[in-house]
Amino acid sequence: MKLSEMFEHAPALEITGIASDSRSVKPGDMYFCIEGMENDGHHYIDQAIENGAVSIVHRKDLSSMSDGIAYIKVNDVNATLNIIASKFYGYPSKQMKIFGITGTNGKSSIASIIADTYSHFAPCGYIGTIAVSYGEVKKLPSLTTPDPISIHSTMKDMVDAGMKACALEVSSHGLELGRVQSVDFDVAIFSNLTYDHLDFHGTIDHYFAAKQKLFQQLKESGIAVLNIDDPYYQQLRDVTKAKIVTYGIGEAADYRGDDIHIGMNGSSFTLYHHDEVYRVETNLVALYNIYNLLAAIAGMCESGIPLAEMLPFITRLQQIEGRMERIDEGQPFTVIVDFAHTPDGLTKVFEYAKTITDPGRSIIAVFGSAGKRDTKKRKVFGEIADRYCDLIILTEDDPRNEDAREIANEIKSGIQDTKNIYIENRYDAIRQAVETANVKDTVLILGKGDELFMYREDGREDWLGDHNAARHCIRKYYLGIEEENTK
Repeated sequence: MKLSEMFEHAPALEITGIASDSRSVKPGDMYFCIEGMENDGHHYIDQAIENGAVSIVHRKDLSSMSDGIAYIKVNDVNATLNIIASKFYGYPSKQMKIFGITGTNGKSSIASIIADTYSHFAPCGYIGTIAVSYGEVKKLPSLTTPDPISIHSTMKDMVDAGMKACALEVSSHGLELGRVQSVDFDVAIFSNLTYDHLDFHGTIDHYFAAKQKLFQQLKESGIAVLNIDDPYYQQLRDVTKAKIVTYGIGEAADYRGDDIHIGMNGSSFTLYHHDEVYRVETNLVALYNIYNLLAAIAGMCESGIPLAEMLPFITRLQQIEGRMERIDEGQPFTVIVDFAHTPDGLTKVFEYAKTITDPGRSIIAVFGSAGKRDTKKRKVFGEIADRYCDLIILTEDDPRNEDAREIANEIKSGIQDTKNIYIENRYDAIRQAVETANVKDTVLILGKGDELFMYREDGREDWLGDHNAARHCIRKYYLGIEEENTK
């Protein structure tokens, strides 16, 4: 694409790529000087030029300029990057039905349900915490909500692969940092808002203000799918110009679940949608997943998929890795892996565990808390686990440059009555839980889900994944099946 096609009065210079990381610049690229929380892209202009950048988009005045380089000064580099990224890749979000899902908990589950179910009617991709996936492609994600270049380049690949829709997780960080400003959302879904990410946002009001941005930017012809049972429902309703559709359980919603039955291996409920009534059966478990399912159903139905045609596919949804994932290797006790890493998330998993664990049987929980993240919730984690668990095994969870034992001690300060131990190595902690469990006990492995990495002081290193570690420990240390130790 010519530079003159991107900016008025710019030379007809051929731009072969765009980049906001100087290290990834290739010959012929345009480099955007993004000012981040820790790094300022203006400091890396020379490196970008050395790597082949032919144009620089910047906000600050520059002390020197290189000959032969096209410099474009703008008021807001990030906003400009959003516009150019969408244009450079051919406006891919305008060529698909885009579902944006935001909220404290449930984003991955709702997006995965949509990608799974919608694909029975038209090919649907997914971008989020679990993966970037479309068609036969499945890649590990870099962030829950990637930067504008990654989003639009990935969406272009999706369009080229025949995708007609995409379910995109939209994090509060992504919204606050302006990563989705140029995404053309058709449906925006709100799950809930509870305590999280206050290390970044500062206050719950600032956190909510970030979430609001998705609904403020939603076009008038778009659809806002809101959880009517959430305390923040009314405020979201007031900020969007889009059509509003509600879902819930406790209030008169457009999509309402009632007569809910939750079991060990699935759930059922009655769905009321205006004058229509359906009995819904699903393999999802836990009350919060009924909310997630209602949100997905509402978003898809409002996008043109009739309920009667959609609901048969809800019965056997694909297992969402690391989200209430039941690990069954034939052991006589229940093992569940879940991504829960917020006070509300832990509470909901523990509440579900209580309903499926027989009286006199134990709930054993393995978890920690991330380093360099919201420290105030650590004691709260301990208080919550103390109310539900019979044994708590504290362990590492992305410690970064903090001491994992110190993090565990902060969690432990909230534990008053429950027996607890600290095992730093996460694999060993999972092994201990498996070897301790008795018949009909429930083991909960929480915090990382299916993530295949661990953040340490020197960066990201490989991790087996809680789901894989649980399977390996059950097979080797409980069932005595010898296999290679992948610890």
